[in-house]
Amino acid sequence: MKTLIKASLILFIGICFFSCDDDIKHEYTINDPIYMSISDFKSAVKSESERDMKETGKIYFYGDYIFVNEKFQGIHIFNNSDPSQPVAEQFIAIPGNIDIAIKDDMLYADSYTDLVVIDISDMNNISEVKRFADVFYYSLPPSNNKYRYGEIDPEKGIVIAWEVKRTSKEYHEPRYYPMYDYMTNSYAEAGSKSNGNNIGKTGSMARFMIHENTLYTLKSSNAINIYDISDSNKAILNGNLHLGWGIETVFAHNNHLFFGAQRGMYIYDISNPFVPEYVSQYSHFMSCDPVVVDDNYAYITLRAGNWCGQNSSQLDIVDITDISAPHRQISYTMENPYGLGIDGDLLFVCDGTAGLKIYDKSDPLSIATNHLNTFTDITPYDVIPLGNILVVVAPEGLYQYDYSDINNIQLLSSIVIPISEE
Repeated sequence: MKTLIKASLILFIGICFFSCDDDIKHEYTINDPIYMSISDFKSAVKSESERDMKETGKIYFYGDYIFVNEKFQGIHIFNNSDPSQPVAEQFIAIPGNIDIAIKDDMLYADSYTDLVVIDISDMNNISEVKRFADVFYYSLPPSNNKYRYGEIDPEKGIVIAWEVKRTSKEYHEPRYYPMYDYMTNSYAEAGSKSNGNNIGKTGSMARFMIHENTLYTLKSSNAINIYDISDSNKAILNGNLHLGWGIETVFAHNNHLFFGAQRGMYIYDISNPFVPEYVSQYSHFMSCDPVVVDDNYAYITLRAGNWCGQNSSQLDIVDITDISAPHRQISYTMENPYGLGIDGDLLFVCDGTAGLKIYDKSDPLSIATNHLNTFTDITPYDVIPLGNILVVVAPEGLYQYDYSDINNIQLLSSIVIPISEE
């Protein structure tokens, strides 16, 4: 009997040895990395002629211009001096770009691992003036998640795309890199206020925030970098801050930063802008959540589904009258909300496939009964209210509405994404 068991064990080990080896070396499909060399990457920022948008991303308003990110590619620049006829002027190629912020004609943009500073004082002569290398965690571009990843060789450069291919090489698990989920891993104030007109306005899905002379950038899901940009010709990295897990957005209001995270909202005092101090937090179920704030309330959209968490989506109204003890006043059911914006008593909510929703928020406890309008012809992602002009970005394109008469909102213009023939 012992001989039989011993023989069976030897047979099993032998089968496992050859079978496991075959499993590792069999032919399979992978996402094979496509690289840009480090030297090309460091010199890739450049101004080009205008081009059609293939995919919309973050939006930013500065002066008479609207800047629209095309994820991982760069920034489209539109002259919006006439909102009824925005004119595409040029494109800034920035590999790996997702977020931007602008102050005093200096544009700050992420480029994979680097932060680049671009002088836009002369729109006909845009140029990179400074680069902070390796200040963001290296995150890989989106891919076909059906397949495993091929081995990544950092010596070959930056991974900028993937090629689906068959391989029979021995498979090795690549080193861990965070995957950047564009629609859920990034979310700041739709109407940021400044002491002058030299700071632009960002959409609520941004990870960059300028407050007075300081730039805050999310470098990862649990940390920010802090830059002194008081001298427009000399940005300086002046600190960092480690936060809780799952941070997605940053918003500035009244000397406080409001961080939207997957499990709540964190509030920090920035009376000393380079040394933020923790004040309090508001906790909620795990979700994806941009946030905007006025003097008394924080408005947070909680989006479920995907990897965001729970099955329910909602709008939370949080009382921040006592900034040290924020508490929820009421919640409203939503479909799949993304960005939001506020202007006086108006609240704009991008509820995804349910459309753009507009509310009178003068009484936060009665928002549901003060629903003013819904536009269901687009699936909005983010908004910037600009004092009677609403800039909306959606997968379908860029839209502008005149809301000077809230009971008769008019579409002023649209720049539609061409339908792919593929």
